[in-house]
Amino acid sequence: MSPTPKQQRTHRRKPNAGDRTKNVKSFRVEASWDHRPNAPVIIRTPDLKKARRKVTELADKGAYVIFQEHTGWDTWRTVREVDGAALLAERAAEQQLAAAGQPPTPPGYRPDAEDRHRTWFAWMDARAESERRAAEQAAREQAEADARRRRLAAEARQHARALMNPPAIVRPEHRQRARHITGAQR
Repeated sequence: MSPTPKQQRTHRRKPNAGDRTKNVKSFRVEASWDHRPNAPVIIRTPDLKKARRKVTELADKGAYVIFQEHTGWDTWRTVREVDGAALLAERAAEQQLAAAGQPPTPPGYRPDAEDRHRTWFAWMDARAESERRAAEQAAREQAEADARRRRLAAEARQHARALMNPPAIVRPEHRQRARHITGAQR
């Protein structure tokens, strides 16, 4: 049986004991780029999943992203900061490593550093450059040694006949007789 209109007017539902502060379950995502620092992107949403998705999207576009949660009365607490430009540079360094045929960054190489792939790529690039210079130097030295060997072989071929015969002084027909000179004629 339903209550009468008079009974319905006097009935009050028990109030909810939850927090009634406005906008406490809200999140804010701020993103800015180096090329336009005066025009940041600010997204406010009560949806946590949407806010996290926006953080990832904006970081993938190279922005510096600050993820905040509301603490009441228009005050915000920073939950996470993401440097999208550094993440893009790291991905580019990984791709450059693969394209250059260098070994990938080992898991134990500076595991907590944000620029581990970039420094590994720079180190591998410098190492490859020094190996290339060493190979060029070795090839140059080998070419010089080959040229010297060919020059000496050509000289030996050219003078082989003369080198096979003893010098003219030693041959009997060119031998000079010793002249005996007295001391007064010196």
